[in-house]
Amino acid sequence: MQMNLSGKVALVTGGGAGIGAEVSQRLSTLGASVLVLDRDLGAAQAVADSIPCGTAIEMDLQDSAGITAALRENPLLREIDILVSNAGLTRVERFTDSDLGAWDTLWQINLRAPMQLCHALVPTMTKRGWGRIVFVSTDSARAGGGGEGVYSATKAGLLGFSKTLARETARDGVTCNVVCPGLIDTAMLQSVAVDNPNMMDRLIRGIPVRRLGSAGEVASAIEFLCTPDASYVTGQTISVNGGITMM
Repeated sequence: MQMNLSGKVALVTGGGAGIGAEVSQRLSTLGASVLVLDRDLGAAQAVADSIPCGTAIEMDLQDSAGITAALRENPLLREIDILVSNAGLTRVERFTDSDLGAWDTLWQINLRAPMQLCHALVPTMTKRGWGRIVFVSTDSARAGGGGEGVYSATKAGLLGFSKTLARETARDGVTCNVVCPGLIDTAMLQSVAVDNPNMMDRLIRGIPVRRLGSAGEVASAIEFLCTPDASYVTGQTISVNGGITMM
């Protein structure tokens, strides 16, 4: 197995907690230097301090100009081999009740920022002849999800974008894939459930394995896609969801 990432530099967005923190730790264990990017610098620093070669980077993915400035001014962001675009934001509400102003926030964080990062980082990957890109989307982007119309739409954009990017970079040794978590026990899910204490039980009853997934189970799929072993896997969308959808 070719699971060694020594000498590689990985950037993990939303790396300060949950799935992003798990991915940061796993890639570091494989030998990669990991840039832990989060809008919460304290959370990013805590993760970076817990791994052998971690560096915390504070960035607000809602700020396009700030992303551009950081990419221009921070030399650490110019030599990325692996991009795990994990950061995301959701709002649960009926689509007809949604605030049009909030659409822009979700679009910026969930879709535009990942595209902006790829626009800056992919040329270096293709020049080197090696790269790994993994987008973290959501199962509701594939199958829909009640109350998540805008979130699902922005995350679904990653599916089409990733396939196009995979086709454009395949001959240059760069792979691009999407992982779609189902119901994962993270802070984001718990925050959604706090206003509806019975919701979690109803959701779990609809999962064939009858439990929530863990951040580590999602991170395992992402970890594999970042390695040399996954060199023949590109343009794919993989659900990690306990069987709640099967496609």
